[in-house]
Amino acid sequence: MPRLTPEQRERAVGRLSAGDDPEAAAVAFNEHLSTVYRFQQRFVNTGRTADTQRSGRPRVTTLRQDRQILRHHLRNRFHTANETARNTVGNHQRPISGQTIRRRLAERDLQNCRPARGPVLTQRHRMARQQWAQDHINWNWRQWRNILFTDESRYCISHVDGRVRVWRRRGERYAGDCVMEHNAQGEPNVMIWGGIGLNQSLGPVFFNNLGPGRGNGITAQRYIDQIPQPHVVPFFQARRNCVLQQDNARPHTARLTQAFLQHNNIDIMAWLALSPYLNPIEHFWDQLQRKVNQLRPGPRTAAELRQALIHAWCNIPRDTINRLIHSMRRRCQAVINVHGGHTPY
Repeated sequence: MPRLTPEQRERAVGRLSAGDDPEAAAVAFNEHLSTVYRFQQRFVNTGRTADTQRSGRPRVTTLRQDRQILRHHLRNRFHTANETARNTVGNHQRPISGQTIRRRLAERDLQNCRPARGPVLTQRHRMARQQWAQDHINWNWRQWRNILFTDESRYCISHVDGRVRVWRRRGERYAGDCVMEHNAQGEPNVMIWGGIGLNQSLGPVFFNNLGPGRGNGITAQRYIDQIPQPHVVPFFQARRNCVLQQDNARPHTARLTQAFLQHNNIDIMAWLALSPYLNPIEHFWDQLQRKVNQLRPGPRTAAELRQALIHAWCNIPRDTINRLIHSMRRRCQAVINVHGGHTPY
């Protein structure tokens, strides 16, 4: 017999309460007489006709084992559920599956997620990061507005960053229209340099005559000829009290580059090692990439990619850049809160 809906159960109990014959109610709802009686008795005892909660299948682990599983994964964050299952024996010597481990951890709000990526930070790096953040936490916007945050970034025709999703059925993982193809080597790409500051920006500037792949081939002399000499020096000559921020890449820290900037009276902001995401321009590059990814159809050649990046750069609102600069206090506070460790920035 089909199960009665909650509305039908209430109607059956209502008929019995109104004095209707139980057998007539059972026939009307196509149920056994004892079932109708149970509905009435449950309503008298609990005030409702819904089924009472059942105990369900007996748990294969004890409460003590549940706590041990939780402690194990809090101490060993990268251990898999299957590894823990193989080393755990349940009640009555029954084996435990990896899905059971995942359920126990989910009950304690511990989810299996992709790990965040970050550079290897030694104790010396952490102390330096914390000291730098403490030195700059109280800077006001008038001090930050003098900083021009700069960096380079490489953009490729095909970009797989994990954000793109595809709708597919089971078994279609490798179907032709469900695979995002990209060429690991030799694909068209461009190297871009830029700078952002409060109510100001410089760029985009594209490097010329660079080799393919991650080895960008930027030497100190090539960096000077293509970036500081034609772009940075005129920009700083037109402004007062401006400070250049750049990371510790070799072309930036080379003696030739440092001597050129010093000769042209360009002040350089001391920057931390292994701290790229303290630089707000990193999030600017990310927004630039998102805008290029939204193009349909996307760029197919290096020339089209350059035009797409220029168009995306010009269409990022000034308020977006200013918010990134104003986030420096929060970035410093985040570093202090974790004692120089990794932060969401």
